Amino acid sequence: MDLIDEKQITIEDSEGNKHLMEILFTYEHEERGKKYVFLYEKDSPEDIIAMEYNDNGELFEIESDEEYEEVEEVFNAFMEEHPEGN
Repeated sequence: MDLIDEKQITIEDSEGNKHLMEILFTYEHEERGKKYVFLYEKDSPEDIIAMEYNDNGELFEIESDEEYEEVEEVFNAFMEEHPEGN
């Protein structure tokens, strides 16, 4: 993950293709000590991807169903407060 500015990063997929992604918002779960970022490609703003990240800027897929459900709840709450998206 390469941070371009506070709202854009470039990520590389498993095939080595680079994608310029927009950062919708970030969320930190203090009890768990994990951070999450919500991303989308500018051409597909309806396709939001949630991933875990660390202080080194490394991205990780969310593996636990419990974590995924919680992140989904956070996303839904964000969208209720910000129906326009960004």
